Amino acid sequence: MIRALHRWPGLLALVLVLILALSGAALSVFPLAERLTAPAEVAGQSVADLAARVAERHPGLEEIRRAPSGRITAWWFADGQPGAAVIDPATGADLGPADPDPLARWLTGLHRSLFLGDAGRLAMAAGAAAMLVLAVSGAMLVARRAGGWRHWAGRLRGPLAGRLHVEVARIAVPALLFSALTALWMTGSTFDLLPDAAPRPAQPAAVSGLTGLSPADMPALRAVPVASLRKLGFPAEGDAQDVLRIETAEGIGLVDQGNGALLSWAGAGAMQHLSETIYRLHTGQGAVLVGLVLGLMALSVPLLGVTGALVWLAGRRGRPRLAGMAPAARAETVILVGSEGGSTWGFATTLARGLQAQGQAVHLAAMAGFDPARHPRAERFVILAATYGDGAAPASARGFLERLAQWPAAPTAPLAVLGFGDRSFPGFCAFADRVVAAAEDKGWSRLIAPDRVDRQSPQDFARWGRALGAALGLRLELAHRAAPPAVTQLTLLSRRDHGAEVQAPTAILRFALPKAGLVARLTGRGLGRFQAGDLLGVLPEGADLPRFYSLASGRRDGFVELVVRKQPGGLCSGQLLALEPGDTINAFLRRNPGFRVGRGAAPLILIGAGSGIGPLAGFIRANRRRRPVLLFFGMRHPESDFLYRDDLAAWQAAGRLARLVTAASRGARPHHVQDALRQEAAQVLEAIRGGARVMVCGGRDMAQGVARALEDILAPAGLTPAHLKAEGRYVEDVY
Repeated sequence: MIRALHRWPGLLALVLVLILALSGAALSVFPLAERLTAPAEVAGQSVADLAARVAERHPGLEEIRRAPSGRITAWWFADGQPGAAVIDPATGADLGPADPDPLARWLTGLHRSLFLGDAGRLAMAAGAAAMLVLAVSGAMLVARRAGGWRHWAGRLRGPLAGRLHVEVARIAVPALLFSALTALWMTGSTFDLLPDAAPRPAQPAAVSGLTGLSPADMPALRAVPVASLRKLGFPAEGDAQDVLRIETAEGIGLVDQGNGALLSWAGAGAMQHLSETIYRLHTGQGAVLVGLVLGLMALSVPLLGVTGALVWLAGRRGRPRLAGMAPAARAETVILVGSEGGSTWGFATTLARGLQAQGQAVHLAAMAGFDPARHPRAERFVILAATYGDGAAPASARGFLERLAQWPAAPTAPLAVLGFGDRSFPGFCAFADRVVAAAEDKGWSRLIAPDRVDRQSPQDFARWGRALGAALGLRLELAHRAAPPAVTQLTLLSRRDHGAEVQAPTAILRFALPKAGLVARLTGRGLGRFQAGDLLGVLPEGADLPRFYSLASGRRDGFVELVVRKQPGGLCSGQLLALEPGDTINAFLRRNPGFRVGRGAAPLILIGAGSGIGPLAGFIRANRRRRPVLLFFGMRHPESDFLYRDDLAAWQAAGRLARLVTAASRGARPHHVQDALRQEAAQVLEAIRGGARVMVCGGRDMAQGVARALEDILAPAGLTPAHLKAEGRYVEDVY
C-alpha cells in the first residue's frame, strides 16, 4: 500500500512536481541576490525620516515599500507621469528602476500558476499535494528499508540506483515535506481558506482636516523604525479627509495627515504572523539561508525521479509476474518472500502457479510490506525466506521481524516457513530460523513443520511441496526450473599458475573488463558495477547450478580477476583451470555486500588461506587511501603457492599494506594461519581495541581455527568473536 501510494503520485504528477521543484530551486537564488544588492540601512532610522527624504525628492509620492531583504522601493505620480525606483534610505535618491528581474517575474508566474490564473494555482497545489504524499510515503519506505525509524541513517546495500535514491531521500525528504506543506498553506491563504486575512483598522470618526505636514513631523511615523516597515501609503493629493496607511510586522494603522497622530490600529493575530512566517520561509524572503537550502533540496527531485524509475524497472525485472494473482483482500493463500538476489522469487512463483492450478486464490508479496489486516480472507500464510550474511534479513524482508514483534496477536491462519540457503555456510537458513522462532513466540500456529532448501535444490523444493500439498489435501507437484541468469561473456587475458608442486593447482585468472553503459552502472546490471569480494557466478558445461568465486578486483581496477583452485572432481574449477588466454566464459555477478571493508579509516585485519586471498588482495589493491591493513596469509609452501607474492611486496612499498604475516603448512617450520595469529596476539588485540575490522576468507576448517584463535586472543579484553560480529566488525566469506 505504501509503495503504491509512493509510486502513483510520482508518475501521475511527474511534470507538475518537476516544474515546482526546478522553478522553486531557481527562485531561491533571487532573495540572496536582492539581499546582496540592497543598499545598507541607516541605523536607528525611523519611517518619518525615510518618508521625508523620499517625499522631498519625489513630489506626488504615493507609496513606500520595504522588502524583507531591506530593499526600499517608492512609487509616485508627478506631472501626469507615474514613476517608481529603488531608493537609497540614507538620501532618498533613486538607485535604479523598481521593476523586478524579468526572469524572476517569469519564474514566479510559472511556479505559482503556470501562467493560468486561478486554474493554474489549483494545478500547482495538486503538484504540491503529490509532493507531500511522495515525501511522507518516501520517508516510510526509507524507514522500512533501513529496518525501522531507529535505523534511519543505517548502512544500505543493493544496486547503486536504489542506494542513491534512498541516500538522497534521507537528506531531501524533510525539506521537500516542508516545501509541500508551506506551498499548500499559501494556496489556502490565497483562496481565503484560512483565517489569516490582514487586520482592518477601524475607520476614524473624524480627522483634523489639515494638510501639508511633513512626514518628518508626524509622531506616529517617528515611533516606527524602518526595519519593521512593510508599506506606507500616502493620502490622495488635495483630499483633506484622506489618511496615511502604515503596515508593519505588528499590524496596520491609520495616521492623520494634518497632525501625524495615530487614528486607529489593528494588530496582527497569530494566524497572520504564522502565514507571514511561512511565506518568508518558503520563498526565502527574509530567510535567505532557509530558502537556499529548500532550493538546493528541490534539485534532488529530478535525481529522485530518475533513480526511482530505475528502481521500479529493476523491481519489475527482479520479481516474476504472476498471471491471475488474486488481490490481497481476496487471497486464500498468501505467499511472502524474503529474497536478496531474486532467486527466491522464482521459487515463490513456481509455488503460486502450482497452487493456482489446484484452484487456489494466491497472492504473492514481499515480507517487508506484510500487514495481516490486508488479507482478511487468508486461510494460510507461506513464507519463503533466504538469508543474508550470518542470519540477517534479505532485502525484501527488512523490518519484518520488528513488525511481527509489535503485532498485538498473530494471524489466525496458520503459517508454513521454508528457508533457502547454502549448507556450506555457517548461517545456513539462519533468517528463516529466526522467523520460525519469532512466530512461535507470537503464538502463530504451524501449517507444516519448517523446512530448508539447500543450494536452490529443485528436489528439496519438490519434496517440501508434496508435504505442503498433503497438509492442504492437494496433489502439489512443484517442478521448479530456475530462470537462467543474464550472463556476460568474459575473455581471459592472462593467468598465473601456482601450487603444482604441492598437488594444489591454483591459478590467478584475469579477464578483460566488459563494457557497460551508464544505465548498467546505475542499475548494477551485468558487470556494470562490482567490487572485490562480490561473487562471480560461472555455470560449468554439463551442470545445472552455477559455481561462485569471490572477485579479486573491482571495476575501477579495469579487469575481472579470480583465484581458482582445482577441487578434486571439481567440474567448474577444472574447466576454468583449462582456459588459455583468448578463451571465453559466460558469467554473471552476484553482489556480496556483507563482505565489504566498510567506510572509515579504522584498521583492517585480513585473514585468508589458499585461494581465499583473492578478495583480500582486491581490498589491498583498492586501498588507495592507505588505511592500515594487516594481512595474515596461509599457504602450503612459499616456493609453490605464495599467491600475489610480488603484488603484496609492491603494495607494501606503496603503503597500501602495512604488514604481511605468512604461515606455511609445509617446509622448515610448518604452521597454519591461526598459529600465526596467536604469535601476533598482542598486535591483533591492540588493533581490535582500536576499532579494527576483521575479515576472514577461505575454507570452513581454516575459518573455525581462526575463530578459536581469536577467542583466546580477545579473552583478556573481555571480548569474543560474537561481540565483534554483533558490531559488524567480524565478517567471513567461507566455503
